[in-house]
Amino acid sequence: MSRPFQKIAFISSGTEESLEAKERLTHLYGSADPAGADVIVALGGDGLMLQTLHSNMNSEIPIYGMNCGSIGFLMNEYSEDSLMDRLENAEISEIRPLEMRALTTDGTLHEATAINEISVFRQTAQAAKMEIRIDGKVRMEELICDGALVATPVGSTAYNLSVHGPILPIDSPLLALTPISPFRPRHWRGALLPNSAHVKLIVKEPRKRPLSAVADHAEIRSVLEVEISESCEKSCKIMFDPEHGWAERILSEQFRY
Repeated sequence: MSRPFQKIAFISSGTEESLEAKERLTHLYGSADPAGADVIVALGGDGLMLQTLHSNMNSEIPIYGMNCGSIGFLMNEYSEDSLMDRLENAEISEIRPLEMRALTTDGTLHEATAINEISVFRQTAQAAKMEIRIDGKVRMEELICDGALVATPVGSTAYNLSVHGPILPIDSPLLALTPISPFRPRHWRGALLPNSAHVKLIVKEPRKRPLSAVADHAEIRSVLEVEISESCEKSCKIMFDPEHGWAERILSEQFRY
């Protein structure tokens, strides 16, 4: 029986370590064009993984990362041995990104996609003021804060975790809505939402308190309102070694101290 991953495409970040790893692995296994590959092996850190997932959205090509960066939460351990066996035994998870529609003060509507999170931040020293609507219903008339974010399960261990948001299992049908340095209401820690929820953040006093919206690496400045929902049409695939899969990473992260 032929192996499912015959054509491997190796891509790397620009670091010396990643480039050298790509050269060695290409020598061992060959390298296909990413557009026609059975699997893409990304060599770098989480930033490269996010870029690769974005650029291969809806391609059906799974992405297997090997860590040549710093944190590498979305990556597998780097090893040049038995790569074909590791790919064949890897667990594949489908990721549905978030879609953002942001209206700016000049009347322009911007759209962007996020795999980790969509964040709204204050642009100046003035605190942000926003109204929160879920599925068209006002749930919070005024949140005064540095900002707020909506995170996917994949993104729940990134910026969301650093602002004390909850960690979500990768297959959970949930989104995390988390405030960033809330001032009023001071003790509000956010909400868990079904992944079918439609979130709308409406900026109050936008001239005095301008806000930016960021979808992963895409930033839109001076927004009036931001609509966020999980995509029904877009998806990408990520691969993990079974002994260090996403479920294990989530459990390990929750018991760190």
